Amino acid sequence: MSQTVLHHFLTAVPEAAAIWSALLVLALGLLAVLVARPDRDGAADLEPDPVDAEALHRADLARYADEVAVAATGAAQTARRRRERWLAVQDEAERAWVAFDEAEAAARRLAGAAALPAPRTPHTPSEYAARERWLHHAAMAAHWRGDLTARQLADVLAHRNGWDPRRHPAEQEIVLARTIRDGRRAAWEAAAERERQAWRDAELAADAARTLAAETYAAAAAVRPSPAPRAASATRVRVPTVVRGARWRPARVG
Repeated sequence: MSQTVLHHFLTAVPEAAAIWSALLVLALGLLAVLVARPDRDGAADLEPDPVDAEALHRADLARYADEVAVAATGAAQTARRRRERWLAVQDEAERAWVAFDEAEAAARRLAGAAALPAPRTPHTPSEYAARERWLHHAAMAAHWRGDLTARQLADVLAHRNGWDPRRHPAEQEIVLARTIRDGRRAAWEAAAERERQAWRDAELAADAARTLAAETYAAAAAVRPSPAPRAASATRVRVPTVVRGARWRPARVG
């Protein structure tokens, strides 16, 4: 009896061990599959979708095209304002040149008259007072015309910087004409410099506007979808027309 039980035990243990080993291997395999599956799913989720990437790229291109278009519009407006400013300054420079040319002609005319001897007048207090009144009146009139600055008028009234009321009015007129000519020359030179600076600013603004306009066109062309290739046109085959009523006739021999 004891030998039978022992024999049964010895024969059943290996079978149980094999079953448990198979179950353990199966469980480990299922566990490995469950552990590895989320990684594969996550890797699949991380892969970019080509359609979404293309949509994002086109959205970026459209946003860039809008920004460049706004910048190009602002640059065009700036270029137009600077051109208008340059034209206005150019007119000012031309008017300043005309005024200087007139003053130069008047100064040359009076310089030619200076070769003549000055008329003799009695050197009396009333004569000097009359000369002083003439000088003050002429200087104030030139100041109101804009030919003399307030500082130059103050020098005339204070008899400073070469202004001598005792000179004859003819000599005073020559000095006044030369002073006016020098002032108009300085005004013309300043206006010419402003005109050159305005022209440079207008050119820079025009260049910037042209560059942004070209960039806007390129950005719009990049956003615009490419045209689909044209389908090859089908070749037309000319089918010979069958004349109704025509019959085949054998050729005559002889």
